[in-house]
Amino acid sequence: MADTRIPDGFVQNAQGHLVPEHQVREHDKLRDQAAGELAAMALAINKQLAEFKRRALADIDDLIAISAAKYGVTLGGKKGNVSICTYNGQFKIEKAVAERIAFTEEILAAKELIDGCIRKWSEGADQHLRILVDRAFRANRQGQIKTGDVLSLLRVEIDDPDWKLAMEALKDSIQVNGTAVYVRFYQRVGATDRYEPINLNIAAV
Repeated sequence: MADTRIPDGFVQNAQGHLVPEHQVREHDKLRDQAAGELAAMALAINKQLAEFKRRALADIDDLIAISAAKYGVTLGGKKGNVSICTYNGQFKIEKAVAERIAFTEEILAAKELIDGCIRKWSEGADQHLRILVDRAFRANRQGQIKTGDVLSLLRVEIDDPDWKLAMEALKDSIQVNGTAVYVRFYQRVGATDRYEPINLNIAAV
């Protein structure tokens, strides 16, 4: 294995080149220090969140197992979704199991069929539908189609055999690639029946 140690008096730049420390600007050193310290804190928080999620899911699963053993019943629905609350109703925790959905190459056929419908209806086509379709098939920055927007087309009911064929092609293109487990936390607002999420998303706090 190659020796990756950096000699005294040198630092490594982003290209992997060794640069004498005295050639690095003070501002670059300050930026490097700030970025490094914040990234280290972020990694530590990420590790804590992962451990917290494991603990939360394990505790919920233990509660489900105890309920099943004691009362002979199973908490939650068929997909494993379950909601638990504190005795005073102040806090609520939800465990949700969601399917990871992707699309096969058949979605290209569905898109062509849908475009064909809109071309056929061009004289009296609803512009809102055109916008809905354009948005549904618009890829994100990663080049992926947003599943929620595409699936929203299935809720559009149009009595046209070509549209129905397009929706069948769309359904055939759906592929379930496993499941994802989420755990969400809520706090009751005062004495109301309304709950607000306890945000664990850094962008939301």
